[in-house]
Amino acid sequence: MTVREMLAEMQTEVRTTDLQPGRAAELLNHLTALLGNINTEIREADMDYAKVLLVLLEQDEAASRAKIRAETTPEYSRKREARDAKELCKELVGSLKYFLRSQAEEMRLSR
Repeated sequence: MTVREMLAEMQTEVRTTDLQPGRAAELLNHLTALLGNINTEIREADMDYAKVLLVLLEQDEAASRAKIRAETTPEYSRKREARDAKELCKELVGSLKYFLRSQAEEMRLSR
């Protein structure tokens, strides 16, 4: 299972189930661990994209045209997907943190 598939699965679980605090904490731990993998993917994808852009620039192509051409490559698509995965992961982390804080506050007030 890819990181993107794991994120999509967790996103669906958060959105469609009656999430319990224990499971939310478990998902939060898993997501924060995945951030490291996502950062590694971003770093590698950025490097691959930079190599493609450099090749196009070395072909005496105008910088703006080379950039546009480079943004149509699979390397750029990989770079965008990795950044989008990080953004989704960060949003899910924030959402779960908020959920857990509100659950803790609710428990505190019910005492």
